[in-house]
Amino acid sequence: MKTSPLGRTGIQVSRICLGTMTFGEQNTEAEAHAQLDRAVEAGVDFIDTAELYPIPPKAETQGRTEAYIGSWLKARGRHDDLTIASKIVGRSANTWFRDDGSEPRLDARNIHEAVEKSLKRLGVERIDLYQIHWPDRTTAGFGSNPTRWKTPEPAADEVAIEVTMGALADLVDAGKIGHVGLSNESPWGTMRWVAGAEAGKGPRIASIQNAYNLVNRTFEGGLAEIALREDVGLLAYSPLAQGYLTGKYANGALPEGSRKQLFDRLGRYELAHAAEAVDAYVALAAEFGVRPATFANAFVLAQPFVTATIIGATSIPQLEECLAAADLTWTDEMQDAVDALHQRFGNPCP
Repeated sequence: MKTSPLGRTGIQVSRICLGTMTFGEQNTEAEAHAQLDRAVEAGVDFIDTAELYPIPPKAETQGRTEAYIGSWLKARGRHDDLTIASKIVGRSANTWFRDDGSEPRLDARNIHEAVEKSLKRLGVERIDLYQIHWPDRTTAGFGSNPTRWKTPEPAADEVAIEVTMGALADLVDAGKIGHVGLSNESPWGTMRWVAGAEAGKGPRIASIQNAYNLVNRTFEGGLAEIALREDVGLLAYSPLAQGYLTGKYANGALPEGSRKQLFDRLGRYELAHAAEAVDAYVALAAEFGVRPATFANAFVLAQPFVTATIIGATSIPQLEECLAAADLTWTDEMQDAVDALHQRFGNPCP
């Protein structure tokens, strides 16, 4: 398994990161442990989770994913040779995250409480990479990289980025988190974090975790240059477009136990013209003799601004198809073919 530098931290992480948001909902604790065992056996040393997980978010399961990872870390005696990443929720109307039932915000009180709870569930003394799951400010759309701008109404009680940075700096100094990252952030927000660190207001961000896949390449519009010039590499989530790029939903199929069949909350990948684009990319993978899931992840790994692709699976066979991307040689011919389809379809699923 090849590795990449995690920003300017001095840490090397595997180019495939194991995403875990199914642990505790679609996957039992035993199944979660089996996935972790297989991923680590394959050379994965980077694990991503969040206080929000599992998905879909709900009060009765919140935090269960971190707890399953924690029980695995304890059973296997691991952590020192792994990089564990977690996240704090941004501004939310959901009141089950905090002990006092308040709506989460990215201020010092919320951040300290969230970190302490995640540390306890994970059973560790330090979270290696602690990420802001989404901004405190209101944005033009979740993911913060719209293809059409809609001006959001600012929140009256918006927590300034510098305030969030200061709280995280305290936790870095205390040794409770190692490094800081962003998620679902825009070019403007990312550069505010970079500038703030340069001004001494908090720790430098090491990464940004945004959606990136064959049908959503909006990251390339403004964030790719930032990632390369500022060493804030992309941790690409949803490389399979929530399963669509595997081809399993083709022609209206609805596999038993799939996220769509269980939860029907895949709207981001069901917009106009999305199905036609997905079908074309799945067919392209077949032309190259590659499984669609492997092909889609290999595309992500081939882009120079990507630190790691975050894979997710509910079964070991699915996991194997994603892991296989690490060994696939991505060719200029493949890139040219993908770019030709992108010229035709653009970003139907921003």
